[in-house]
Amino acid sequence: MAEITIKDVAKRCGVGVSTVSRAINNHPDINPATKQMIMDVIQQSGYIPNNSARNLKRADGKSIAVLIKGITNPFFSKMIKIIEEEIQKKHYSMELRHVESFEDEVDIALELVKEKRLKGIIFLGGYFSHSVEKLEKMTVPFVFGTVGAPPENISKARYSDVTVDDFKESKKITEYLIDLGHNDIAFLGAEPGDLSIGKLRLEGYMDALKEHKIPEKEELIRSITAVGDIYSMENGYQATKQLLESGANFTAIYAIADSLAIGALRALMDAGLKVPEDVSVAGYDGIELGDFYAPRLTTLRQPVEEMALETVKLLFHIISGKEEHQHIVFSGELLVKESTAKPKKKK
Repeated sequence: MAEITIKDVAKRCGVGVSTVSRAINNHPDINPATKQMIMDVIQQSGYIPNNSARNLKRADGKSIAVLIKGITNPFFSKMIKIIEEEIQKKHYSMELRHVESFEDEVDIALELVKEKRLKGIIFLGGYFSHSVEKLEKMTVPFVFGTVGAPPENISKARYSDVTVDDFKESKKITEYLIDLGHNDIAFLGAEPGDLSIGKLRLEGYMDALKEHKIPEKEELIRSITAVGDIYSMENGYQATKQLLESGANFTAIYAIADSLAIGALRALMDAGLKVPEDVSVAGYDGIELGDFYAPRLTTLRQPVEEMALETVKLLFHIISGKEEHQHIVFSGELLVKESTAKPKKKK
């Protein structure tokens, strides 16, 4: 789809380009009604004003944008480092942009395409459900890294993704806890209505319970509703503290991110409980910090190095025309460490 230009906006409004420019730049010498008409057309058409005129001369600019939602999650640190190194090897520059939890990463991507004259985009974290209309306005190749597919009504020939099967892997680690003998497994996940990996990991947890005929207990499913980055250690700590204060009975906690699990470990220790003697704790991601906490964290490791390398390689192959869009799924690895054990026998 061709980009909407300022000339297109002017034509639709029946005014000159200079009038559109004055409306965009909030000049006082323009009729308010005309200005409103122009701004309405801009919103409806999806035109993104270019606020940096010098970038118009950089049509051959070699930049890749990396948009990351959840930048405080240690899982992304290694991915960003690898991605940056690979981009530099290709003599491109990297535009790293942190996306707040309340922001739409596709909106930001559309703006960056105009502002930075990008050659491609990598999305890390964020949602897998986006407006098809917005995605179809993307004029550069893009890859969803670590996030599942966009809506089914957009052609898979329009985008790429590099992920693990979050449903399958979440089910795997839940079944591991069940096999140890845990029936009361608390779940630390994302906020209600989550449309990212949190939804798939919750569904994997619930499916494991269902297959083993373990009743789902609403009081054990704890959603992180804090403002800011959802998958933080502080949020894991607070969610576990609230779980303990609720009086709910549980023998294990499964947190959908290692950072949440580490926060949970601290909350349990502060409450005078021993891990794994009193409560087992399992995470998801396989971050390095989990190996240096006491006890070492049992987790579902995502192959972060392989995923990062594949994401960059795939994007550059698409840019160069060597490959079409692809949808690559890696397998996770269950790493059993010191934070999980069989539950205590009831006296």
